[in-house]
Amino acid sequence: MKQNILPQCMQLALIAAAMAMPALAQENQLTDVVAAGQKINQSANKSQQKVDVINNSILTKLQQFKTVNKELDGLNVYNKQMNKQIENQLAELSQLDISMAQVSIIERQISPLMARMISTLEEFVTLDMPFLPSERSQRLTGLKTMLERADIAVSEKFRRVLEAYQVEVDYGRTIEAYTGLLTVEGVERDVDFLRIGRVSFVYQTRDGEKLGMWQQSSQSWQPLSGEYRLPVNKALRIARKQLAPDLIIVPVAQNSAE
Repeated sequence: MKQNILPQCMQLALIAAAMAMPALAQENQLTDVVAAGQKINQSANKSQQKVDVINNSILTKLQQFKTVNKELDGLNVYNKQMNKQIENQLAELSQLDISMAQVSIIERQISPLMARMISTLEEFVTLDMPFLPSERSQRLTGLKTMLERADIAVSEKFRRVLEAYQVEVDYGRTIEAYTGLLTVEGVERDVDFLRIGRVSFVYQTRDGEKLGMWQQSSQSWQPLSGEYRLPVNKALRIARKQLAPDLIIVPVAQNSAE
């Protein structure tokens, strides 16, 4: 009986061992599969990381491309504006060339014109009432000197000539009083001069004794009677702004011979 039991136990152990071998093999296969899956996942993760890096790089390049396109559009608009400005500037330069050529012609013509204007003004002053002789003579001399100077622009010369004409025009509508020297009856005297526009030019000695009026027709001084003393004194005070403007009675010069 004992001999039969031992072999049966050995048989059972062999059967159990035989049955355990496939399960072990399956477990090893599963481990291999899991390991392979992990390797695949790791590889997939690495690939995904590479894809993410490439995708980020593409997005960055795309953003840079869009930025460059916007800058390019702005530069195109700016270039168009600059081209228009350059065209306008070229047109202005062309016009300036024409203007400069015309200015040269005008300068050649205006210099003789100014010389004639100064000569005419000098003649006018000579024939006019002899008020402010020194001031007016100096103005004319200054104009003649200025005309010969090269450091003064033609426009400035012309402006000063016109200014001198304007001063002479203003004399005809203003009242003025000033002092000076005048030969009265062969004696040089201090006198007060009174000019009312160009219609009356009168003098009175400082002591009020002598009065006279410039007679344009005879180009000489004519004595005035004492009846004009008070009106002349009043006019002198008005001219010096010592009295408010008021009606005055003064002799009027005759501009032509009777």
